[in-house]
Amino acid sequence: MKKIKAVIFDLDGVIVSTDEYHFQAWKQLADEERIPFDRNDNDRLRGVSRMESLAIILQKSSRTYSAAEKQKMAARKNDIYRELLKGLSPADVLPGVTSTLQALRERGMKIAIGSSSKNAGPILQAIGLADVFDAVVDGNHISRSKPDPEVFRLAAQRMGFPSEQCLVVEDADAGVEAALAAGMSVLAVGSANGHPHATLSSQDLAHITPDEFLLANVSPTEESRASITI
Repeated sequence: MKKIKAVIFDLDGVIVSTDEYHFQAWKQLADEERIPFDRNDNDRLRGVSRMESLAIILQKSSRTYSAAEKQKMAARKNDIYRELLKGLSPADVLPGVTSTLQALRERGMKIAIGSSSKNAGPILQAIGLADVFDAVVDGNHISRSKPDPEVFRLAAQRMGFPSEQCLVVEDADAGVEAALAAGMSVLAVGSANGHPHATLSSQDLAHITPDEFLLANVSPTEESRASITI
């Protein structure tokens, strides 16, 4: 058993909530294309890459789209989304995040972002956390999105730690599965709270302390998991 020495945070839904902005952007695009899209459909996009999200949305379309059209639609969605992001500020950082990051730093732990979003840089800049993390790995750095473990393995590599010394904080089922596939412990928060295979679960970072992260010093591959709900 090895002690956790680094924490990798998903961005959307963990550090800051941009779910509503994603919904509004996809909704506008779907409306322009006359494709049915509601909040239930939007829930299926949680933790999924942009192109995979578009593929899910297009399942309800009455027509087919060429690869070029799909690229244009994805770019259109991102333009809408980035415009909406201009409203972000440090006030949008989710409860418990700032104190958690500070406490982890005081304990000498490395911290990173591991996100499928290709807008991690602008988002971190907008909320005042651009210079806080030891590594930022996002959709611009990977070829396979969650539940593939690539993003978390790359974040661990950039911090210089093996997977078993890393804990992931995730709010999406796909992210939890990605963390476990990477051989990492995982704290499930938000909509993933209570995931049956998560090492730890909490409503959000305001309801669990960094000291309790030490409870994750159990390999996620062990048959007996620390199924602790805070």
